[in-house]
Amino acid sequence: MTKKVLSSAQETMRAALFNRRTMLRSAAAVGAVGLSSPMLVKNAFSSSGELNLLMWSDEFPDPVIPNFEKATGIKVNQTPFSQNEEQINKLQATGGEGFDLCQPTCNRAPQYQDLAVLAPYDTNKFKHASDLVPSMIGASEKLWTWDGGLYHVPHCWGSEAISYRTDLYKGDLSKLSYGSLWADDVKGHTQGRGHSFLLAIGLWWDAEGKQASNRMLDGYKDEDSFKKVWDPILKFAIEHKAWVKQFWDSADNTKSGLMENDVWIGQTWDGPPLTLKKEGKPVNYTSPKEGAIVWIDGLSMMKAAKNTDQVYEFINYLHTPEVSAQVADGSNYNPVVTGGDALTSEAFKKNFQDAYPGDALKNIWPWPAEPAWYAEIRSQYVDQFKAA
Repeated sequence: MTKKVLSSAQETMRAALFNRRTMLRSAAAVGAVGLSSPMLVKNAFSSSGELNLLMWSDEFPDPVIPNFEKATGIKVNQTPFSQNEEQINKLQATGGEGFDLCQPTCNRAPQYQDLAVLAPYDTNKFKHASDLVPSMIGASEKLWTWDGGLYHVPHCWGSEAISYRTDLYKGDLSKLSYGSLWADDVKGHTQGRGHSFLLAIGLWWDAEGKQASNRMLDGYKDEDSFKKVWDPILKFAIEHKAWVKQFWDSADNTKSGLMENDVWIGQTWDGPPLTLKKEGKPVNYTSPKEGAIVWIDGLSMMKAAKNTDQVYEFINYLHTPEVSAQVADGSNYNPVVTGGDALTSEAFKKNFQDAYPGDALKNIWPWPAEPAWYAEIRSQYVDQFKAA
């Protein structure tokens, strides 16, 4: 993976976030009209069949799927997962049999191309492609087009940054950093994913001038470069293992860590803590000074899909402003359809501004495209960290 490709992917993701902020300011009038419009025209959809969906556990909040089933008569059989690795392992084991749609994260394109279990879309069957935020569908097109076909469309986007208990964390919020996770006053009270912990140590060190790594992009060049960057990071993490209260691996145990397991501060996805915040819990989520880590989750069709008509009906349903807004309001991840932002609740809009205050969107870190060799060696480092 060349620097040029990585840089291009970063620019795509940055553009996505700037477009989103523009929509928050400018689409309010559209939202006022859109809320009064019917969400679905029933006779526009198939009236029978089923759809087998391999899905992130928290990205289809009610009433998204129940409304689709009611409007179309298509039953959605849901198989949830909590991590990309879990999804990849399931598809490797089954060859994709038994599923019509899966949900890869955009930067995992090289791994899914190697899996060879996906089918290209017939883009002529998309009714709302022009309604997608250009940079969002652009990210899919840039990384997920091969052999003349498109294998991915966006569903929602979000980030990984700092969540904390407002009543328990006593650090200086004006200096919030990934380094805050390793401060003496939070020893034994932090949470994160193994690979994200390690990455963020590198981002912290790079920002502080302790270890130059081109914001950790040097580790994507080749295995030797990876080891040069990650070896000292792993050493530090192992020496500071006592700081970690828990490694989270799902949206649910992210929440339970904050509310039940004495976690004061952590590195988490945005959706779970913002859901707690919207429920009135003493939790906040915001970008550290090194920048939030940003991802796009999407939808890909299986080569073994048996229900392709239903696949297109479902995607066309999701890619409307109203439904994209429902996904966002229920999951606290972010819409990928133009105008969806305007239809979200005021609480959602405020949480977004709190998560990306000031010029935080200028400093995001998009996950680069991740080849199989990178995922494999990173897993080895994570295993050493967790086993320490």
